Order: sequence, then C-alpha cells, then structure tokens
Amino acid sequence: RVTLLELMMVKISDKNSVTSEEMNVFVRLADFLAVCFQEKCGAVLKLTAAADAEDAEALVTIRLLDVLCEMTSNNGQLEHLQAFPGLLETAVDTLRLTHLAGKQAVNIFTATHAVTGQEEISHPAVGFKSHLIRLIGNLCYKNKENQDKV
Repeated sequence: RVTLLELMMVKISDKNSVTSEEMNVFVRLADFLAVCFQEKCGAVLKLTAAADAEDAEALVTIRLLDVLCEMTSNNGQLEHLQAFPGLLETAVDTLRLTHLAGKQAVNIFTATHAVTGQEEISHPAVGFKSHLIRLIGNLCYKNKENQDKV
C-alpha cells in the first residue's frame, strides 16, 4: 500500500503529463484517500511507543497524508477536497493529538526533536506535524468557511 501511494504521489506531482481524464480519476480517488486518512489517522499516534516504530498502518497513514498534501496543492483537486466533509476537522484534531503526544513522550513528529548530537534519527513520523499543517493550510487557502472553522 505504501508503494502504491508513493507511485500515486509521483504521478500527482508530475503536473505536465496529467490528462483531463486522469485528473477526473484523481478527483474520485481523492474521496477514497480522504476517507482512509480519516479512519486511520489515529494509527500514527501509536508510533510514540518504541515497540510500534514500524507499524504498517501508521506508515500507510503517513503516506496518505503526503498524497493528500500533494492533491491539495493542485487547483483541480483543491476545491473538491476543501468541501470534503470532516477532512479539515480530522486534520486539526490529529494535529492537536500529535502535539499532545509529543509533549508526553519523545517527540517523534518534528525534526528538531529527532536530532541527537551529530546523528539524525530517520523516524518515519518526522515531519508529520508539518504535513498536517500544510494540509490544513491548503484546505483553508482562499476558503473563508474553512478559515472560520480553524
């Protein structure tokens, strides 16, 4: 699933070769990915426990967030995802929970806390909070209703 999401990310990022038919597929696919993210976003919080550092569901959720960030960076999919019910609320709630989890244990969600001495820890959740903030920002871009919600 992670590999499939990475392949989708490459295709979505390549704005030059996307046809209108592919764009329609991506818009329909955006609904599915948003629902998956809403259902699985809590899995990332399990990564704060050292034993769950390789949790497959959490890794899939991290990639889902990356793909949603990329999709909301594209105007063709942005308006559709801005109106998607509950996506913004889920992103904001998940950001609150990751912030609290980072305060209660070793903060694996930000790069500043992932550096010890000269070596950098390459944890899969590093940058998760910044990607949540990017998604929230994209969902609020030129959308007064979403801005008021946040």
